[in-house]
Amino acid sequence: MASSMSGMFPGQQPPGPPPTGAPGVPGQSGLLPAPTGPRNPNSTLVDDLEASFEACFASLVSQDYVNGTDQEEIRTGVDQCIQKFLDVARQTECFFLQKRLQLSVQKPEQVIKEDVSELRNELQRKEALIQKHLSKIRHWQQVMEDINVQHKKPTEVPQGPLVYLEQASANIPAPMKKN
Repeated sequence: MASSMSGMFPGQQPPGPPPTGAPGVPGQSGLLPAPTGPRNPNSTLVDDLEASFEACFASLVSQDYVNGTDQEEIRTGVDQCIQKFLDVARQTECFFLQKRLQLSVQKPEQVIKEDVSELRNELQRKEALIQKHLSKIRHWQQVMEDINVQHKKPTEVPQGPLVYLEQASANIPAPMKKN
């Protein structure tokens, strides 16, 4: 596995051309885009990604841009930094996709095991979500049941159209007498 990660970590050579003769797999030469600029032979994709991210961040907080008056120049500089970061991020993603493809060709059972594990985790997550919703449903059913019981209790109150008016008028305060 250490040889399959070559080029990603310090002290290792950058990845060479991708293998094209894997059994049952068409050539992979189109997976890695051509590098967009000169690359330090001792740096890795991770180093390049980190450096381009730092350059993006630095361009956003740089005093040159804060004090600059030409908004178009500022925008162009920031756009260039962001574009370089996106390019290196795509190269990094392609690297990992290549390694994933190599793994799936060399050890297909590993990919199946990972898929089964992901499905089990998803099932557990959904089961927990169902249990959470069921407990909420039980809670609200109990609340509704309590409300229904409270509304059914006042059966000892006399029925009739005037009873309601009498109760309502009893709650109205008497007018105050003027002296």
